[in-house]
Amino acid sequence: MTPSPSVPGPILLVNPNSNEAVTEGMRDAVAALAFPGAPALDCLTLAEGPFGVQTQVESDQVVIPLANLVKSRPDASGFVICCYSDPGIDACRSVAACPVFGIQECGVLAAMARADRFGVIAIAEPSVRRHRLYMRRMGVLDRLAGEIPLNMTVAESHSGEGTFARLEEVGGQLIAQGSEAIVLGCAGMARHRKGLEDRLGVPVIDPVQAAAAMALTTAMLRAAA
Repeated sequence: MTPSPSVPGPILLVNPNSNEAVTEGMRDAVAALAFPGAPALDCLTLAEGPFGVQTQVESDQVVIPLANLVKSRPDASGFVICCYSDPGIDACRSVAACPVFGIQECGVLAAMARADRFGVIAIAEPSVRRHRLYMRRMGVLDRLAGEIPLNMTVAESHSGEGTFARLEEVGGQLIAQGSEAIVLGCAGMARHRKGLEDRLGVPVIDPVQAAAAMALTTAMLRAAA
């Protein structure tokens, strides 16, 4: 009898900001992906991170703590950087013994698998430039219909009053610009995905779910190879 393959080590989804409410939202977002025989999806908060990663400086300051965390967990079968702009992804990949995924890359790829042109809902205006630079690196700017900021904090995007109404407003503007799918440009927006998709009538991609699904299938296929 062929022995059953062992379950791969956990996939660590790391929230680079120190807002525990965002991490809890990530847990809720990936709960449906948990099933027997699959790697555990463990959501962690980077204690050294700022309360919200919104500026280039805040994005840069989490790179070394993220890389150190990756080095400290050789038991993991995958890592997901749960900040839209994927801070530290190259540094983490350089020290990781397993695949490292970023939610911006995975969210954009998932959107392009569902539609020709996509739009992004950003947190704030300063985030848009970082996202555009990364999409230029990915070579996908010709598929981007537009990106519009909410001009809210990360905390407000998760649970602020009027957040859903603002998401619906910005999503409608992106559809008017030609977006056939919408990417939520922050890990803190996950709780709004299903309701927004129902309201807008186009695919709405939560990038945490997209990256977790990619990490999960990669880990299981690597274990089965």
